[in-house]
Amino acid sequence: MSRRVLVLTGTRAEYGLFHPLLALLEAAPDFDVALLVTGTHLSERFGMTVNEIEADGHRIAARVELPLEDDSPLGVARATGAAVAGIAEALAAENPDVLVVLGDRYEALAAATAAALLRVPVAHLHGGEITEGAIDDSVRHAITKLAALHFVATDEYAQRVIRMGERPDTVFVVGALGVDNALQTHLIADSALASELGFEFVSPTALTTFHPVTLDDGGGLAQMEELLAAFDAMPELRVLVTMPNADAGNQVIAARLAEWTQANATRAKAFPSLGRVRYLSAMAASDVVVGNSSSGIIEAPSFGKPTVDIGDRQAGRTRAASVIHAEPDRTAIVSAIRQALGVQARELASKRANPYGDGHAAERIASALARTVKLTTRKRFYDSDDSERGAEATPLRGVEPPADIHRGEP
Repeated sequence: MSRRVLVLTGTRAEYGLFHPLLALLEAAPDFDVALLVTGTHLSERFGMTVNEIEADGHRIAARVELPLEDDSPLGVARATGAAVAGIAEALAAENPDVLVVLGDRYEALAAATAAALLRVPVAHLHGGEITEGAIDDSVRHAITKLAALHFVATDEYAQRVIRMGERPDTVFVVGALGVDNALQTHLIADSALASELGFEFVSPTALTTFHPVTLDDGGGLAQMEELLAAFDAMPELRVLVTMPNADAGNQVIAARLAEWTQANATRAKAFPSLGRVRYLSAMAASDVVVGNSSSGIIEAPSFGKPTVDIGDRQAGRTRAASVIHAEPDRTAIVSAIRQALGVQARELASKRANPYGDGHAAERIASALARTVKLTTRKRFYDSDDSERGAEATPLRGVEPPADIHRGEP
């Protein structure tokens, strides 16, 4: 009997990350796979990216529309409540063996909450990470406590999940799906991409995404203004912009980005969404990735591209040597971009050293889902002295990860 797997997706970025895993699961006879689609996928303002999912041929089990017009903290809270209710209905109807969620967005928290109440086991990707500038940090850790299986990107993140009381035998070090995409996606040629987008990738070009900073009193608007001021100070820099996600405060940031790109139309262009292949192709065609998106930290190093990470949204994440941090100050940002465009930074980035894995995360996740015989929502908090009470797991010893954390070849 095949295992029924329901995969939650609520954003363009998350769906793009799932691509290699969906390909493996859908091709395997051991799985019956469908998507639960919600969030910005069903919004015209965010590009109605459910059309991309349909074009890719994936089976959509349910669509849960959310009220996204109000992007205030209260509006996001209301959307989260609507997501819990709508996703619970979908889970009750589909009755999957496991629900797969990725990351740290409120849609994922809503899904994990609904699943816990309906006793549907949750497999969580990218737990144990830290992003100090966003509410996502708390959301991610909350999902960890609701999940039955944990597919983490690094040993460091595995240790953190276990310190949160999760049993080591439920933690799998797999790497990041973003690296799989970076290494395996068939990219669009630069000339064809330029034609599609109406944007020439003439050096120097920056691929830019700036999301709301949800723990900042101003939502990150002042930080973004410093970024735009830095771009103004570098008129030679061409800028390709992808619009922010649906976090609280996204509308004012998106409006300001649109205004700036229109005023600088000879060298800048903005898109609500590029889609997975075009976004990765644009990253490969650009000289530097600038902003506060996790893609600059996780995917960009595998393309050999330097990143300028701005502000504290991603503070705390493990990062490659090719990622340059800049405080949200125009002078600091200009300096960091010039450094990233320099010979030394480009040579360092060309080594493509990436702490987020080797491009085989999807294989490891699919293998773990296939061989984990019993999936259950029944959990016991794992303490460091559990081994003395006869527990199966091995406790942490200093900074070394437990021996029974799962890793190795896919």
